[in-house]
Amino acid sequence: MARIVVIGAGMGAMAAAARLAVAGHRVAVYERAATYGGAVGRFERDGFVFDTGPGLLRLPAVQRDLFVKTGKESLEQSVRLDQVDPASRHVFADGTDVRLPNSSRAGVVAALDAALGAGAGVRWGEFLGRGRDAWDRSRRPLLEEPLWPDWQVLGRDPYPALRQRRLLRGARQATTLAEIGAWELADPRLAALLDGCALSYGLDPRTAPASAALLPYLEQTFGSWYVRGGMRELARAVYERCLARRVEFHFGAEVVRIVEKDGAAAGIELADGTVVPADRVVAGVAPGGLVSAELDAEGDVLPRAADGSAVPGRFTVLLALRGARDADAAHRTVLHSPDGGAEAADLFAGRTAARPTVTVVRPDDPATRPDDGHEAVTLTATVAPHGPQGRSVDWSAGELRERYADVLVAAAGAVVPGLAERLLWREIRTPADTAAETGAPGGAVPPPALAGAGGRLLYPANATRLAGLYRAGGWAHPGGGLAHAGMSGALVAGLIVEGAGFRGSQ
Repeated sequence: MARIVVIGAGMGAMAAAARLAVAGHRVAVYERAATYGGAVGRFERDGFVFDTGPGLLRLPAVQRDLFVKTGKESLEQSVRLDQVDPASRHVFADGTDVRLPNSSRAGVVAALDAALGAGAGVRWGEFLGRGRDAWDRSRRPLLEEPLWPDWQVLGRDPYPALRQRRLLRGARQATTLAEIGAWELADPRLAALLDGCALSYGLDPRTAPASAALLPYLEQTFGSWYVRGGMRELARAVYERCLARRVEFHFGAEVVRIVEKDGAAAGIELADGTVVPADRVVAGVAPGGLVSAELDAEGDVLPRAADGSAVPGRFTVLLALRGARDADAAHRTVLHSPDGGAEAADLFAGRTAARPTVTVVRPDDPATRPDDGHEAVTLTATVAPHGPQGRSVDWSAGELRERYADVLVAAAGAVVPGLAERLLWREIRTPADTAAETGAPGGAVPPPALAGAGGRLLYPANATRLAGLYRAGGWAHPGGGLAHAGMSGALVAGLIVEGAGFRGSQ
């Protein structure tokens, strides 16, 4: 039985802690914040409740596996999951409005054909088929196994791009999502649908590898799920599972250094000077969060945009509205930018887009509002990270926060009836808030790992070059998002329990 210290109480770190405790180890978690969950936060005021992180659960099989492997109660016995239907509503710049059903490729094809014209849905369906091929080809080495020492092999793109012949010019094949939209989908609204998906993950469609096609494939194949009461309820359930497995939690305990002895991790040092000895250390923190060369060593793979700029963050406006939610409201509506190319150019250059893609979330959940005569609505846009000038934005500036919130609210008025008249109050959250609360540099939200692009969108391996030190969470292999963070926890537990020969679950 080893003494294991876990740094951070994010979802990936807690997944590792619960699995390691079940394996018989003594596990203690040290978290700088006052609570668990990391980016899976909650804001409450006057009876209104909002998620401040992810609002939907995808690939719930990852969480189901965690609960199966760590106790008797299943995921569904611990939280209530509602499949969202329609999965999403999309409003395009030309006024086209389409609702896409959940987990139904045939239904998506039919809806797109009806809204965009005959043939549009078929092209999208064929594209999803190629996204499935990319998923099948990269799934195991990318998500279910520790990062290979020869990770460069994942630099090859698994997406089977169509080879297009052209008169008097050479054949061409798409290598980025933007090229897929222009050359394979051949409809600006379908291209916007794809670009909007990329932006929601913090990816630049102009440079994201074609392999990112597996992201809309996963969404539309495995579905989107809402956790009743908000995603914070999932964090609570994982935390309680850790407590049931006798994991110790220490909140308000900032770790400043990893103690090293004889070439191995030997514990941690807290901000107050306390040294906690350990046989293994699991770091569930963002790059640069600790004094340890091994977490930011030269040669490690770190998530960056193609031009070297930092990963984007999220700008969120929480709206408390008087008046009931209209019965036919979609849970999630995406209001696409009238100029997606300009939006991406601004975002990844550190500017605020004049009219960003805005996601409107309107859960039909009594737990989110004081009564049925009110409604809680969340608006979100992907934005440049917080920081000084130079590919980032100073989101601490109050005037900018208010002005940009006005942009999102104005856009949302097109799909939330009477929004301006119904508004009681609003709360604004920017990447500056995310950085302060989670420690993520610039308030960045890491995207999932992707094959292709020469390995640019891979993450540092779970096992580090310092013996006994491991990485978990969204900033480690296989990247960001609830599902991927959960996978990282499983991989770390496997490496510690089974050793360096662990090759993932079979």
